[in-house]
Amino acid sequence: MEELSAVRRQAIAALTDAGVPSPGVDADLLLCHVLGIDRAQLKLRELRGDGLQPAHREQFTELVAARRTRIPLQHLTGIAYFRYLELKVGPGVFTPRPETETVVQLGLDFLAAHGIGSPRCIDLCSGSGAIAAALASEVPAASVWAVELSDDAIGYTRANCEPHGVTVLHRDATQVPAQLDATMDLVISNPPYIPPNAVPREVEVREHDPEMALYGLGKDGLQVPRVVTAQALKLLRPGGWYVMEHAEVQRESAAAMLREAGFTQVAGHQDLTGRARATSGYAPQ
Repeated sequence: MEELSAVRRQAIAALTDAGVPSPGVDADLLLCHVLGIDRAQLKLRELRGDGLQPAHREQFTELVAARRTRIPLQHLTGIAYFRYLELKVGPGVFTPRPETETVVQLGLDFLAAHGIGSPRCIDLCSGSGAIAAALASEVPAASVWAVELSDDAIGYTRANCEPHGVTVLHRDATQVPAQLDATMDLVISNPPYIPPNAVPREVEVREHDPEMALYGLGKDGLQVPRVVTAQALKLLRPGGWYVMEHAEVQRESAAAMLREAGFTQVAGHQDLTGRARATSGYAPQ
């Protein structure tokens, strides 16, 4: 058997050579996936000088080779971590990002600040269901809906949301049942918003995230967000709150979009790196 630490070092070198952004973390997570353990257990085995069984070595080698081609780590493990959740992901669904965790926190802060103990919340363009599942898991008294159009993504939406009691709707975000109009306390959306001339630099995003989840259409990338924003206003009760993720370059245009739709007290929000990545507004009283 090869020593685990030697196998790990070889993998890190191979991933580094391929330009993978976080080779050490990726090597660890792929090893954990193969061995069925967590990173603390992996470090313990490495310190003990444990070896790697040939079958595990073969599987790990195949995964590292796939990661070198820039197939997303989450597609190889089938798992994405989001806030306190372990989500099922894979080809055909957008992999949730850390900046979206900040958007969820904005929604939770709104509910707490207004003392809404049993809120009604809806996640438009839900994708993996990360936002809806996080809301439902962190506010157990909430009633939460997730809306997703993609046939490829909807299975992941259901798998991640339904265990938390979320109602999943397989439809366009503009075709939410009319009986939900003016009933929501909170609407959150991470819609497709990338402008057509802003092709993502990350290979994992550019080649593996579904285009349907990336590009917002129109010259400014806000064609889809505009109709989602209009739908959000219909869904909110008076005084309800809407927050939408967007690209940093869309800070001013997103704010103008919300104002034009009829939202009040429109405000921008930064992610943890200080980038303008979300805009919010209140439904008129």
